[in-house]
Amino acid sequence: MVLLGAIYAVQLQLIGLELGLIIGMVAGIASFVPYLGFGIGFIAAIIACLFQFGLNWTYLSLIVGAFLVGQAAEGYILQPLLLGDKIGLSPLWVIFAVLAGASLLGFVGMLIALPVSAVLNVLFRHLYIYYRSTDF
Repeated sequence: MVLLGAIYAVQLQLIGLELGLIIGMVAGIASFVPYLGFGIGFIAAIIACLFQFGLNWTYLSLIVGAFLVGQAAEGYILQPLLLGDKIGLSPLWVIFAVLAGASLLGFVGMLIALPVSAVLNVLFRHLYIYYRSTDF
């Protein structure tokens, strides 16, 4: 999240957006939930660009490009390099978690399904280890 926020912040600062650092870091922190950080950062950057530069297509296209570069860096570099198989869920559980999240909470459930299932996976592993250490 910090690396993605830094990527967004540096790009937005290089474009010349005055609130680039703040928007980039908020987008990075909000990227805990898939696509939420991208959405928040993109909308905030476009609004800030409209207020700072007006309807200038050059700056708008630079901001769109910055967020596309950020998404590409996240998908092709950061996630495989840093996360990989660290989430500890099999593909079957990933599909089940997304479908269960969608049926329970709709689109928002789909977005938060993987982080919630990863947290539950860690909790159940710790409970299992604790159970194995008891006399039961």
